[in-house]
Amino acid sequence: MLNVVPAAVPYASFMIRLQFLGGGKMAEALIGGLLDSRWATVDEIAVVERYPERSEQLRKRFEGLDVVDAPYAHVATVIAVKPQDIGGAMDSLAGLTPGRVLSIAAGISTSQLAAGLDDSTAVVRCMPNTPALVGAGASAVAAGPGATNDDVAWASSILEAVGLVVAVDESDIDAVTGLSGSGPGYVFLFVEALAAAGEQAGLSPEHAQALARQTVAGSGKLLAESPLDPATLRTNVTSPGGTTQAGLQSLTDNGFGQLIADAVQAAAERSRELGQQ
Repeated sequence: MLNVVPAAVPYASFMIRLQFLGGGKMAEALIGGLLDSRWATVDEIAVVERYPERSEQLRKRFEGLDVVDAPYAHVATVIAVKPQDIGGAMDSLAGLTPGRVLSIAAGISTSQLAAGLDDSTAVVRCMPNTPALVGAGASAVAAGPGATNDDVAWASSILEAVGLVVAVDESDIDAVTGLSGSGPGYVFLFVEALAAAGEQAGLSPEHAQALARQTVAGSGKLLAESPLDPATLRTNVTSPGGTTQAGLQSLTDNGFGQLIADAVQAAAERSRELGQQ
């Protein structure tokens, strides 16, 4: 038997397939990807957004998008709010039997999410990253209480609209957060450092910045499109006794690999801490 839905909460039109709690940049990226891939049409998606200015921005970008103040009942839901807002988001879903819930809120476990939902709702947790904003994301999904392989496949189909998706155990999500979730920040810091080093070597700021950005962007494109693994690609550009070897040796001697390992570990540990707050 279905739970009674509060009078203030509307039932969705039969056309709504998916609703987003939160209309931030990640939700916007997912909506754009879902529309571009024809996973859904604009009249099959709804967004719950409390800020009028943001609501208007979403309506302008996606003409015909249903932007509302409260979630619909009986509609599969993507929770796309910040971790500190998860309490209010879950309260708004109480008694609405969404059936399926996909959360992209960092550090919030599936057990925490399931605690505020009816037992018939399957919960899947995800850790995306910001390159999803340009359709090049790397995401991991993990099944929670009541979630089947079909539910994980459903969640994956949403995230595949903006990039690569892998399925992991929930115990691995913190490691995913440290690697791919926080990884773009490490890459951007590397570009900053590379450009600064170019300036120190005598380049103008404009040339150093342009060359550093394109070097990393081009290397990423080569890595994405080549059948070769990263170690082979690195070997292929490293002539014995050459300039690249000299630079790589300096990185190795100064503990580059350990610095990256420490960064991933620190971010993973912080993810675990957030889940315990």
